[in-house]
Amino acid sequence: MSFLLNCNLENPRLKEIDLKRDLIEACKRKENAAQRELYLTYADAMYNICFRMLQDHEDAQDVLQNAFIDVFRNLDKYKYESTPGSWIKRIVVNNCINFFRKKKIRFEKIDNLEIEDAAEDAPSSYELERVRKAIAGLPEGYRMVLSLYLLEGYDHKEISDILGITVSTSKTQYHRAKQKLKRMLTPITT
Repeated sequence: MSFLLNCNLENPRLKEIDLKRDLIEACKRKENAAQRELYLTYADAMYNICFRMLQDHEDAQDVLQNAFIDVFRNLDKYKYESTPGSWIKRIVVNNCINFFRKKKIRFEKIDNLEIEDAAEDAPSSYELERVRKAIAGLPEGYRMVLSLYLLEGYDHKEISDILGITVSTSKTQYHRAKQKLKRMLTPITT
């Protein structure tokens, strides 16, 4: 038994779940102070996800608020199988995707295109602000797949499930987003 306790304490994921359990349970009882604490604990990180995906501060704030409404409405469904942050992140990402669907974003569908699945690093020699502006300038479909894959860590299968597109469409969107980013960030020489 002590072996299991020691394993739980050494696993950071399990430790976070244990530390947040009382907070989550208090939120389930609709205790305002606990709900505020949960919101303040995760709001900044979740806002950053919203902004990276939406590239608009007002839209990101609106989606974040809707996401936290969903979080509080669905706390009874949280089963402590993942960290609270991971569970909330999934709700936030889904809210961003639903926002895009309402805007009717079009994804280019190319099922027969073979694309290398090697994960290339994001441009690292460019200024951060320049890269951020270039990502913001991508078409929404490209930006969404790039954000989910490169910034949020989802694989192409997960992205295809989330967005309702094929795996090859996800890979195509990602590949084209990277190409377009490289063109946008490569200095023009004359």
